[in-house]
Amino acid sequence: MILNLTPHPIRLYAHEREDGIDDLEPHLREVIEPEATPARLATIELGGGFTFEMVEFGHAQNLPPKRDGYQYIVSLVVALALADRRSDLLAPYREVRNASGTVIGCRSLAQPV
Repeated sequence: MILNLTPHPIRLYAHEREDGIDDLEPHLREVIEPEATPARLATIELGGGFTFEMVEFGHAQNLPPKRDGYQYIVSLVVALALADRRSDLLAPYREVRNASGTVIGCRSLAQPV
């Protein structure tokens, strides 16, 4: 079972889906709706200046423990931060973009290693 721990629906498209189309339906294989609470990385702001902030990214928040038979779609930031400790995290991969360049889905899911 795959659960979506991002704050938005994940639209999975067939590989032949082209970018630049505003219609969401062509080659749509599946939509995975989000769970109630998204997983995020905790942050601690350490100060900074006008151009940048120094930020320490911490542990994942709202991420359930590993369970047999379950995989979790999370943001790429969360998946990369935990890649060496969690083999059950997936991130959207090979994004699909509409005519204005906005990501509307993906062609596959990736497991960072």
